[in-house]
Amino acid sequence: MAQKAFSKKESIRVVPLHHPKTPFELPELFHGYKGKAPANAKLTYRGGPLLANVEVFTIFWGGGWKTSPQADTANNINIFFSDILRSSLIPQLAEYNVPKYQFGNGRLTGTISITAGAPKASITDSQIRKQLQKWIGSNKAFPKPGKNTLYFIYFDKGISVSMGGSKSCSSFCGYHDAIGSKIFYAVMPYPACAGCLGGMNELDALTATGSHELCEAMTDAVPGSGWYDDVHGEIGDICAWQFKKIGAHTVQKEWSNMQKKCV
Repeated sequence: MAQKAFSKKESIRVVPLHHPKTPFELPELFHGYKGKAPANAKLTYRGGPLLANVEVFTIFWGGGWKTSPQADTANNINIFFSDILRSSLIPQLAEYNVPKYQFGNGRLTGTISITAGAPKASITDSQIRKQLQKWIGSNKAFPKPGKNTLYFIYFDKGISVSMGGSKSCSSFCGYHDAIGSKIFYAVMPYPACAGCLGGMNELDALTATGSHELCEAMTDAVPGSGWYDDVHGEIGDICAWQFKKIGAHTVQKEWSNMQKKCV
């Protein structure tokens, strides 16, 4: 089945599916290409907010996160963030410092597992945004939005997420966005398809996609207003499906303007 083309707004903020194919063609960039990054890529700063010392709060929404093996996966995701936010991944972003924002270590501020109101089959981005704002307003376990707060929302296996005209495991594997330029969040559907596993196990797929969205949210918190390339997208888009290990964790490589390659 032919892949649906992303809109300009959608393509800014998503992790594309993994569909390795040669030769490289620019129109396929956001449909997942495993290969060399475009040599002419260059991120430029547009003046928007950056999450210089990001504070991640993880939300595991659905009954599956209460029992193994998903409960173990959730625990491992929290270990991943605790480690990676103080790892070598963060200093490499320093080349994108601007006077107002200087990148430094982040931290995992907390986590929560929620079953109430969990979607049974599908959910839209609009519904996610409304629910997140409801949680923030009524659930004391949730940190209030701050200049570095980033909410990561994880969904059960089998839950389809729709964003704009696209669906998870059909067009994308994850995305980040902002509500009113003040609430920053990332959406992480469970990688239950080959296009989002990319030949990896589920945990590695989740940390790889998670690192992609983490670095993009840090450097382009309001998609398209931070560090961005009008042709090639955000820092992670340019290097989609290129990975490395930091300690025990699988992360995606990110674009370096200085080195002109994925590092």
